[in-house]
Amino acid sequence: MKIVRAEHLGMCFGVRDAIALAVAAAHSEPLTVLGDLVHNETVLAGLRERGIRFERQPEAVHTTKVMVTAHGASEKTMSRTRARGMEVLEATCPLVRLAHRAVAKLVAAGFHLVIIGQRDHVEVRGVTEDLAEFDVVLSTADVAQLPERPRYGIAAQTTQPIARVRGLVQLIRERFPQSEVRFVDTVCQPTKQRQQAAVELAQRCDVVIVIGGAYSNNTRELVATCAEHCARVHHIQTAADLREEWFAHAETVGLTAGTSTPDLLIEAVEHQLQLLAEGHHFPAPERLEPLFISNHQP
Repeated sequence: MKIVRAEHLGMCFGVRDAIALAVAAAHSEPLTVLGDLVHNETVLAGLRERGIRFERQPEAVHTTKVMVTAHGASEKTMSRTRARGMEVLEATCPLVRLAHRAVAKLVAAGFHLVIIGQRDHVEVRGVTEDLAEFDVVLSTADVAQLPERPRYGIAAQTTQPIARVRGLVQLIRERFPQSEVRFVDTVCQPTKQRQQAAVELAQRCDVVIVIGGAYSNNTRELVATCAEHCARVHHIQTAADLREEWFAHAETVGLTAGTSTPDLLIEAVEHQLQLLAEGHHFPAPERLEPLFISNHQP
């Protein structure tokens, strides 16, 4: 059994920087993060072990220092937090900041904003909470429900597959041929790279393993993309989730991971697959959890 990694996989620079900032800040005084710093429960568990707290609302925070997640936040949320006298650290990914700026320009230019993404995703809420009017779409059915406007300004959640985004933009153009439609591509480069690499990987593998948090949007999108090109795709969070029967008669196994999946977690999964390829059985699950939140500052 041959094991192949995707050309691009795993943790992106925005997530690495957010984790590094949280770890450094927690060394000096207690820190609370507003929401999940990243959508990976294993990473979050490692941060909790360092004393970092997580709360959904500013009113629930009881530390003097609070951090905004890599997904970003609205000015409304930031103002509520600062009004409570807290020091606010921003771990917002620079590419999410670019998306915020792109949206602000579209609105300032008089376009009705349409975001392509998940309506309840923290990143989408951060982009739209300061706006009086907007629409969020993720499917052809959503586009069919759009009200007619003279001008549409379209941006996307940064972790959406670019093919889906372009398809929905085209659908909006076709549905409203008399309207002006301006599209700003805010899908981040790491997402594009991992999506394309996932296609190339799945096309040449018998089985694909996708590593990432259960609630990670970009990981779920990788799973869906791989499933379009490979019949045997499995989404796992850690090496403990692997099952030997998945690999029966598999000659080539592909490995990819979402943008909040740390390197050591990927390496642990790859190690288990190598053991299986060499004819060994997987060890007991309790031996599989890696310690991956290090003191190294990426």
